[in-house]
Amino acid sequence: MEMHQIRYFLAVAEELNFTRAADRCHVAQPSLTRAIKLLEEELGGALFHRERANTHLTELGRSVQPHLQDAFVQSDVAKRIAHNFKTLKKLNLKLGIMCTIAPAELVGLIGAIRTRHPGIEVEMVDASARELNDKLLDGEIDVAIYCLPADEVSDKLLLRPLFCERMMIVLHPEHKLAMRNAVRVIDLDGESYVNRAKCEFRGYVGGFFHEHGASCEVVFRSERDDWVLAMIASGQGFGFMPENCVSNAGVVTRPLINPEIWREVNLVTIRGRPHSPAVAALVKEATRIDWRGDPTLPPNTPPDSAVVIGRAARVSAPLPDCSGAASKPC
Repeated sequence: MEMHQIRYFLAVAEELNFTRAADRCHVAQPSLTRAIKLLEEELGGALFHRERANTHLTELGRSVQPHLQDAFVQSDVAKRIAHNFKTLKKLNLKLGIMCTIAPAELVGLIGAIRTRHPGIEVEMVDASARELNDKLLDGEIDVAIYCLPADEVSDKLLLRPLFCERMMIVLHPEHKLAMRNAVRVIDLDGESYVNRAKCEFRGYVGGFFHEHGASCEVVFRSERDDWVLAMIASGQGFGFMPENCVSNAGVVTRPLINPEIWREVNLVTIRGRPHSPAVAALVKEATRIDWRGDPTLPPNTPPDSAVVIGRAARVSAPLPDCSGAASKPC
């Protein structure tokens, strides 16, 4: 069954005249008549009673008309969707963003999509890094931005580095460690720890601290960073958070040293899968952004001695050139 046969049938059903239907479809009447005849043969019966002045639908014709009408409408809808898809006129992009990334880090990227590709509607999926990892592999989202330890990243995924961010110790202003310019891992031995349940380092930090001589007691755990910060501000313990995620005036941050810990945030797609136009637009806009930040600020790049979580096999052409420091390179 061809779409032009359905179109001819619907025209005759509405006009009840083969000549007018042929004119409406911009086709010669013999061609329209042959197409209708082939359709009748396929459906197993006459669709019209052909009387000189009284062409009308048969019972079979009346039965199939609404279904063929639906098929024709859906075909037209599919064509419009395909056209919009190719021309970026109306597309939905499901973008997974790790819930521990501060909005200020990515509003520039989202804004660029809106400015240069107004036909793309960005639907943000907020979840933990591990949840986003699974959603991407299961096809529930189109692309994601997150950080995971390298041994948790599937070979099916392609990581493009965006930026690095230093992990900080978060303290009540009157905590004894708040008087220091930096905090060593061993200084945290015996301290109460307020745990971020959706931290991408979950399962790593405890063992890492223990290896460096610090044993901490978890006194509170929450999936929400605002609750974690509120508990630290109330003096319940210390926290371990990315530098740009600390948004509570009641706490202070101190860099962790001996060793430093950084995280690398990546743009993650499925390896080998051709990009949809919306994903391709996102990747393109990501290449436009200078993720290194304000060059007037002091260098803020991980030293060689730092532990950087999230680094995996590189793509052939990473997004930023992170050699040479600026405010926020990888």
